[in-house]
Amino acid sequence: MLPAVFADDDLAQRFVAGLDETLAPLHNVLDCLDAYFTPSLAPADFTRWLGTWVGAETEGTETAGAETAGVETAGVETTVALRAAVTAAVRLHRIRGTRRGLSEAIRLAFGVEPEITESGAAAWDAGPMGPVPGESRPFLHVTVRLPEPGPAVEHRLERLVAAACPAHMPYTVQVTAAERTPDR
Repeated sequence: MLPAVFADDDLAQRFVAGLDETLAPLHNVLDCLDAYFTPSLAPADFTRWLGTWVGAETEGTETAGAETAGVETAGVETTVALRAAVTAAVRLHRIRGTRRGLSEAIRLAFGVEPEITESGAAAWDAGPMGPVPGESRPFLHVTVRLPEPGPAVEHRLERLVAAACPAHMPYTVQVTAAERTPDR
């Protein structure tokens, strides 16, 4: 791409080659920029940073599976959980504060369906002054059944529920041991 005057000049050729080596990674990133903003394609470190942009619940994904899996598979499970959390973050913000939103956030963080008991309800009545549905005192109780419950897991669940439920809602959390099914 150099003018003909510089095509045979050794110094010009070496200088341009040095620039190519320096600028090639930058051009590569710019050419693939859209992939960086797709959590399933982006590098893991950029995905973690992207998670801070969208407010993804990524706590616990750093060590997910490390205790039960080998070193090689622990990294894969961690990356999959991180990518799933970042991908779901925007959708979860739309349903935040609802029973469905809380259930989905817990399912993504812990991999199990929670049991949620709440005081709220909704009803429609054609006449005025109908009965008010639900209970007069608001409450929310979340139970999660995990194979290996512990205080750290319960603390993480409590932080997740506090962030996902409405601010005025008093809540309690409980982590219990899952019933083990016999292997056949």
